[in-house]
Amino acid sequence: MHFLWHLPRPDTVGMDASLLHGAGKTRSATRTRGGPPSSLVRGLLTMTGAGLSNQLGAGIGAHAFPVIGPAGVVAVRQLVAAAVLLPAARPPFHRFTWRQWWPVLLLGVATAAMNICLYVAIDRIGLGLAVTLEFLGPLAVALLSSRSRWDLLCGIGAGAGVYVLVMPGPASDLAGILIGLGGAAGWAAYILLNRVAGQRLPGLQAPAAASLVSLALYVPVAVHLLASGRFTGQALMYASAAGILCSVVPYAADLIALRFVPAGFFGVFMSINPILAALSGTVVLGQVLVLHEWLGITLIVAANATAIWLAGRGRRMPGRTGQLVSSPRR
Repeated sequence: MHFLWHLPRPDTVGMDASLLHGAGKTRSATRTRGGPPSSLVRGLLTMTGAGLSNQLGAGIGAHAFPVIGPAGVVAVRQLVAAAVLLPAARPPFHRFTWRQWWPVLLLGVATAAMNICLYVAIDRIGLGLAVTLEFLGPLAVALLSSRSRWDLLCGIGAGAGVYVLVMPGPASDLAGILIGLGGAAGWAAYILLNRVAGQRLPGLQAPAAASLVSLALYVPVAVHLLASGRFTGQALMYASAAGILCSVVPYAADLIALRFVPAGFFGVFMSINPILAALSGTVVLGQVLVLHEWLGITLIVAANATAIWLAGRGRRMPGRTGQLVSSPRR
């Protein structure tokens, strides 16, 4: 998951740094005569692989829901994320000032809330719908960042997409839909806080510290599940696989991809994740979407990609490789 972020949506899904606002060219993305840039092709393949890994991991993690529930899966995934980010960043906690601590603490809370909302929504309304609703968070941030006359059309298109996607009626799981929208709000808060924290702490220190805060919030859940004997070998295997596929693999892949493609292009390309999530839900969980759901996803993806592209055009900054987008790697 996956903006304006500073570096990795620590877990989920996401990672980053101001993709929306940096749409310059990477140094390695030079054209080769007679075909597309080889570096761009490598970047596309890497980003697609990262997206598939992220969504397949979410689908695999859902297999552990009957045993440890969404909160248990998130607890294990947060542990994996912290285990990766903390050794890499080595944040000097004893040197943090309050000005650095407060955005980190809020970022950790936003990460925890974002992830639990996503997984509860997956459990109630399915992977494709949950991930699509969550992408309304980055869309809202993108619309606020852009001042194009097309902004209103993007918002209307996204609203129409949500209506077509859920087709509200007596049989609709309104609680699941609201929880999915809560995940969108959490992702929007994650993006904004990640940018503030990233400006006050160098490198990966902010997301690494936030991952520890988020993990601490799930310690009581893990203790309860452990004491009740619900952490079976199979459940741990599914949840750990989700942590690796949704945090470790996408994080490394995004770092590599941003060496080959402009940051703005990276942000727009991430909008395909709801489609990948829908495909993963079909293949891994047997959640087959009907026509109106596919149409709703398409409308939201189109609105999201357009809004991010417009925001990137409206606020150009020199594109630099190595700057990540806040694509939450939940």
